[in-house]
Amino acid sequence: MVKIGILGGGSAGNSMVISTRNCTFAIDAGFSGRELRKRMAAVGIAPDELEAVLLTHEHTDHSKGCRVFCNSFALPLYASSGTATYLRNHDNLPERVVVFERDNTFELNELMIHPFAVRHDAVDPVGFSILTPDGVKIGVATDLGILDGNVERSVYDSDVLVLECNYCPEKLRNSNRPELTKRRIAGRNGHLENADAVNALEKLVTPRTKLVLFGHVSRECNDYDFVRSIGREKLDMMGRQDVVFDVILQDTPLGRFELAGESCTFCGADI
Repeated sequence: MVKIGILGGGSAGNSMVISTRNCTFAIDAGFSGRELRKRMAAVGIAPDELEAVLLTHEHTDHSKGCRVFCNSFALPLYASSGTATYLRNHDNLPERVVVFERDNTFELNELMIHPFAVRHDAVDPVGFSILTPDGVKIGVATDLGILDGNVERSVYDSDVLVLECNYCPEKLRNSNRPELTKRRIAGRNGHLENADAVNALEKLVTPRTKLVLFGHVSRECNDYDFVRSIGREKLDMMGRQDVVFDVILQDTPLGRFELAGESCTFCGADI
């Protein structure tokens, strides 16, 4: 069985916890240490169950709590070489660090972790493709300027796909954000817009896919209900009514999903 606890996602913080029979670990720690513990409790996970934290990149909404949280529970932080250097220079690197290189697969308690390069305006950003000893594949791809071939190859044919669906172009244009910020978000090294995320499902979802989550959804420049509707509509048009689909929220944990055999069950959150 694989359990995935979604603690939250968006420009104010990102984190999820994945549990397999071999290992329990977090991807990103973009909330304070206290908030991470609170949100983990809401999805039925105790911090002392974790064996590591994997970091996608150094931006605060992904790394805010990594030093305090990792040190509090003596956890190693797995980070790309550029990300680790940045955090060290900004006094946010935990005591225990394991450095990896982008596009070089490494092992974590019999899990094969492939940190693939992504286009984003960070120092050394990655997404993750994770393969369990039981053959379950989990693809996590957020903070994408564009969905390039490297990302597609890495998360294609995943049992679980977490994909960015950040903004609605019209809402972004009409927002009060500075023009420079708008250009950054919409650029090739920024974030992925709704249409690109939805259309990517045709390329990425395969018969083995059981769960799709849209993440890093902007509260200001998007709409959760709209994103949920267009994602569900696309999967239904593809004849994939069997795929469990939802949208990761910013302010509250989405909950826990459990994969067992060919089924995926949503367990909710205690909030």
